[in-house]
Amino acid sequence: MFNCLRLTSCLARNGTSSFSKFSAFKTISPVRSFVSNTLLVKPPVGGITFRDATKNSLLTIGRTLRTPVSRYCTKPNIPEKGSKSVGYWLLGCSGMVFVAVVLGGVTRLTESGLSMVTWKLLGEKMPRTEAEWREEFDRYQQFPEFKLKNQDITLQEFKLIWYMEYGHRMWGRAIGAFYALPALYFWSKGYFNKAMKIRVLAFGALIGAQGLMGWYMVKSGLEDRFQKESDVPRVSQYRLASHLGFAFVLYSLFLWSALDKLLPAQKLIGQIPAATFRFKGLAHATKAAVFLTALSGAFVAGLDAGLIYNSFPKMADRWIPSDILAMSPTLRNFTENPTTVQFDHRVLGTATLTLITGMFLISRRRQLPPRAYKAATAVAAMGWMQVALGITTLLTYVPVPLAASHQSGSLILLSLAIWLTHELKLVNRLPK
Repeated sequence: MFNCLRLTSCLARNGTSSFSKFSAFKTISPVRSFVSNTLLVKPPVGGITFRDATKNSLLTIGRTLRTPVSRYCTKPNIPEKGSKSVGYWLLGCSGMVFVAVVLGGVTRLTESGLSMVTWKLLGEKMPRTEAEWREEFDRYQQFPEFKLKNQDITLQEFKLIWYMEYGHRMWGRAIGAFYALPALYFWSKGYFNKAMKIRVLAFGALIGAQGLMGWYMVKSGLEDRFQKESDVPRVSQYRLASHLGFAFVLYSLFLWSALDKLLPAQKLIGQIPAATFRFKGLAHATKAAVFLTALSGAFVAGLDAGLIYNSFPKMADRWIPSDILAMSPTLRNFTENPTTVQFDHRVLGTATLTLITGMFLISRRRQLPPRAYKAATAVAAMGWMQVALGITTLLTYVPVPLAASHQSGSLILLSLAIWLTHELKLVNRLPK
């Protein structure tokens, strides 16, 4: 059935003769406004009723309508085949990536990531007998983490960290299966258009790259590169940041695509003010700042930088600590000096919160799609909550539950920022 807005606009422009299959039971009184280029339709009490002769059905318009006459006299939007099913599948994929990020954070915080010293594409065999567990433990003892740090670990303690890493890896493989099997089914049923097929292939490539990056990251902690007495066996912070960055990108793309299917962006009617376009840019800048701040948190985790200077807002009674540029050359400090890395994360967090707060206040004074106001409010509320959680985590010396919550909070904040920018997706300049 034709959309009411399109029908009345076309009737006013072309006359009822263009729609001979409709017969009006009551009089329609269109009035064109040459100032706003819109059509004002004022139906009498009881509305206007049209009969569709081809379907023997009725169409009633019961209230004043306002729509641009030059924009909406087009064919009605027909939902894509299987759109909802594809949307829920994409949302499920994003949810699984979310859980993977949480599991990865807990694995890093409990220092379980180096307990498995081998990697197999289809998954490692879980030890069943005591002899198999002893064999796995013997392999672990040949690597730096045991030799330099965990010489006193017992077999029972080893089992706990092994299970943690095993669960994280198997969850990653479950994501691959959850993605691939429905993708093949939907593809065979013709549920994907050309653009979606490209996305599906890109998603699959990203999932594969994410798995390979995970092993490449673990491998860096198994290498014989820890020679100094103060060296602590750990994965490369560069590879950790890349691994987390891949996960965030994959999650963001899944979520955006799911919103396209399940919660299409609302459209503003009429001429869109220039200030609204500027706000759209601000929303995207806020999203980028959230992503960058979260990525800097990966360097904090990789260097255990949260375990130094556990005070706020100052660092050891100083606004700028004395060892912030202790390494040479200077650029190394920003990715390898724990003091500098924590300082940068604080500055980025504060700057991002300021940007979020300003974005929220400005949103109250802009013409936006209705749901965009709710999204802006949600981003602001979560932004303040995330900063409070980060400060609490720092002051309490990074307990695992709080630290895991802080990392999860960054992904929730990014999700809300994605939602906001998605609601502004259709805020574009209309052609003249």
